Formats: sequence, C-alpha cells, structure tokens
Amino acid sequence: MALPKTPYIWMNGEFVDWDKATIHVLSHVVHYGSGWFEGIRAYKTPNGTGIFRLREHLKRLQQSVKLYRGEMPYTIDQMCEATKELVRKNGLESCYIRPIAYRGYENLGVYPLNCPIDVSIACWEWGVYLGKEAIDNGVDVCVSSWQRLHNNTLPAVSKASGNYLSSQLIRMEAIMNGYSEGIGLDINGNVGEGSGENIFFVNDGVIYTPPMSSSILEGITRHTAITIAKDLGYEVRETTVPRAVLYTADEIFFTGTAVEITPVRSVDRISVNDGIVGPVTKHIQQAFYAIIQDGKDEHGWLTYV
Repeated sequence: MALPKTPYIWMNGEFVDWDKATIHVLSHVVHYGSGWFEGIRAYKTPNGTGIFRLREHLKRLQQSVKLYRGEMPYTIDQMCEATKELVRKNGLESCYIRPIAYRGYENLGVYPLNCPIDVSIACWEWGVYLGKEAIDNGVDVCVSSWQRLHNNTLPAVSKASGNYLSSQLIRMEAIMNGYSEGIGLDINGNVGEGSGENIFFVNDGVIYTPPMSSSILEGITRHTAITIAKDLGYEVRETTVPRAVLYTADEIFFTGTAVEITPVRSVDRISVNDGIVGPVTKHIQQAFYAIIQDGKDEHGWLTYV
C-alpha cells in the first residue's frame, strides 16, 4: 500500500510539494546508507494535536549524525518549529512524522565528509503498526536466525539507515514464517530487540529489559515505558536477558514509536503465560494511552502544534 500523500514535505528549510521532494540518484546516502532518521507520532488530544517527545527525538537525531562525524545544519529549536509548521500546513490532527538527515550529492566514494548533509521532514496519516488487534491481544513472534550487530561493528545507539538492513532480514524471515515480528539476539546469544522495537519482560511483578550493551537502540518509547512503570510503583531492571526467558516470562511486550506498547502473545509457538495480555502490560498501556489520547501529560512529553 502506497503512503498516503500530504501536500508538503519540508526539505532543507523549504516546504516542497510531496511529488517534488526528490534527491539525486548519485547522492551518497543511496549508495552507502549514510542517513539517520527518527520516527515520531503526533496524536489528537482534547488539548489539540500533540507531538510525542519531539525534542528528545530530534536530540537523538542530532547525536546519531554526530557519531558519524557529521553536523546537523539546523538546531533542535529550528527542527521543532519546522515540524510543527509542517503538521499545521498539512492539516493533520494525528500523524506519523519522519525527519531524516542524509549525505547528499557532491562526491561519490566511501569517504563521506565531502558530501553535504541534507535534512527533510515528512508526515502522513498512519495507523497501528502491527494492527489494532495486536494492541489488544498481542502478537506472535519468533527468535530470528539473524543476530544483532556488534556494538563495535556499527553503533546501535545511532538510528542510522544502514542499520536497518539487519532489521529487514529479521522482519522478512519472521513474516515469511508466519509470525508478526522477529527478535534478534546479541552476539552472546542474549536478547537484543525486535526489528524495530525494544522488548520488556515481566516475572513475578518485576520488569526486565535488555541494556545498551546488548546492541539495542536507546528507544524513546522504551524510556517512556520505564518512567511510567516506575511511576506506577514497579521495579524495573536493565539487565542481560538470556534467550530462555523468552519462553518462561509471565509477560512480554514491545515498545516503540510505531508499535507503542504491544504485548507479545507467543514466542516460537510457545504461549507467553496463558496467551492473554498480562496485568502489568495492561497497566502500562493504560497509563501510556492516558497521555497520548487524553492529554494527561504530567511529564510534559507532548509538544502542541
């Protein structure tokens, strides 16, 4: 299904018609994957359209570029204003937002520093990533045969376009084998993350999630879930998680901008507990949706358009 078009995309400081927002085929990013992006959601709330954790996402984008010896040509404040204006100009009450920085057209070769860094922001209407049923009933997942990248091969903390070649392999394998999503293990055989989601486990009321050393992206929604869980009185431990926990946990859930808070129903055809959404997951879901749907935002995470 094609992306639903909106009137405008923001490119290097200008609002451009959707169909004219193009780049040269010899841009560095096309050949070497030298791009960095974010996925952000804006929600319709009783207080108006609120963009969820906009500044944190744009700060991570800036840091992703910096890891590859680049510098964003726009400040976070400028990017925030551009994003809000784009949502307004496109007349969207809720949407998915995709800012991307990429090395553009100048020279072609592995060495990238002679190429400019261009920046674009697009937004469009987008529903639930794994389907509405997934939020309510959970998803069936598998452990992928593809491992997560070693942190000393490519930095997982940078949301770089090239990293998602690994994610594509994980997700294609899962879909073609009848699952909704795949889980990548780190090089030591411990749990890393999904193709585009962080993962959490619940055992005896305690919440566990893999640490940064397990080749995971430091997710914004991951941080949100940890904060909400602590606010609700749960103990949260960031620790190495052996693969076996996937088959013995009381509850498992994914977090991410696209999936929000999505329960896992089974792993490799083994049910997670009784195969229904657990009470801790549901508690965190309810608190999360109170923020993004009802605007009950005690942490100031919503930036209103």
